[in-house]
Amino acid sequence: MTADGGFAPAAPPEAGRPPDGLSLPAPLAAQPQAVPATRNALRVQRLVLLGCLLVAGWLALQLFASILLPFVAAAGIGYFLDPLAGRLQRLGVPRAAAALLLMVALLAAGLLFALLLYPLIIAQTSILITRIPAYVQDIRTFADGVFERLQQRLGPQYVTEHLRDLVGAQAGAILAFLAGSLTRVISSSFAIFNVISLVVVTPVVAFYLLRDWPKVVWRVDLWLPRRYAETLRLQAREVDRILSAWVRGQALCCVILALFYATSLSLVGLDLGLVVGLTSGLLSFIPYVGSITGLVASVGLAFAQFPTWWGVLMTAMVFVIGQLLEGYVIYPRFLGDRVELPAVWVIFALFAGGAAFGFLGVLLAVPVAAVIGVLCRFWLRRYMNSYLYLEPPPPSAPP
Repeated sequence: MTADGGFAPAAPPEAGRPPDGLSLPAPLAAQPQAVPATRNALRVQRLVLLGCLLVAGWLALQLFASILLPFVAAAGIGYFLDPLAGRLQRLGVPRAAAALLLMVALLAAGLLFALLLYPLIIAQTSILITRIPAYVQDIRTFADGVFERLQQRLGPQYVTEHLRDLVGAQAGAILAFLAGSLTRVISSSFAIFNVISLVVVTPVVAFYLLRDWPKVVWRVDLWLPRRYAETLRLQAREVDRILSAWVRGQALCCVILALFYATSLSLVGLDLGLVVGLTSGLLSFIPYVGSITGLVASVGLAFAQFPTWWGVLMTAMVFVIGQLLEGYVIYPRFLGDRVELPAVWVIFALFAGGAAFGFLGVLLAVPVAAVIGVLCRFWLRRYMNSYLYLEPPPPSAPP
């Protein structure tokens, strides 16, 4: 494991001591009996094995994608909490007790979130639904004024009454659709937490993974081919460095931004400020999507709610200040230069994962993107140190 407790393969079995309760399997202690005849045969075997592993992984995702969500979520929880469990273990707390304590704390935090915020979010959503007719009427009045000015300037032959009525009706339909969609999204999001597979299975699996994390890492290390074990460990440590910096740093950034946006928009007086602020902050793990979505939604609600431009300007300033804090304070403090995942690569990975496997693909997108990035940089270094890139050596002179 790394210094911060993240995923990093343990020392090789012949150089390190296995975790408590484990011992080296007998076949690993014995010397190999035979060596394949040629190097080409070894290369073919490696390619076949790699191809079989990739095909098996793809088929597993295709066949079991509908039931993998609790297990992937549990693995993410175990990875996220492993540093804390490692610190508690170094303080003398048994690993099982540390895992149990962390899972109880996580469940308590989730329950507290549901008890405190769920009623407020539902109340604000109900307020929005009851005010939709007033918002629709305000938009129609605004559209009528715009069309009257256009008729005076362009003439009735260009701007007709039918066009004005059509625009007003469509504006109302769009607002009703957006409000209904928002209600369904919020209801569905909280309904996910009521599904047994996520409420029961995920904490149980996460506890066992967190308890056995060092043993799992050590077991995986045993499976590495001995010739390439050190190279694979180096790449795994690089993946862990990038992934742990992104996951833990981005989680802190999302929480801080969600609290900032929700508090600021509520202080401004926006009716749905709590919902929009929390959504904007939690969506900020997708670069620019959270801030743009929150800005558009907040300014649109501010136009419909506030009678003057001052309220709209204050709402927009909340997101301007939030972007400044994110770009110059929060992001450099918690992420900095440790993350080697470009924003475009993260956006593409999230959308590609969601298109391929739904919410499960979104959960797996960033880890897979980190692995692909590390492997690409590794092979690029190999390529730039090879004769495919460098000047090939001159042919040797004949004897």
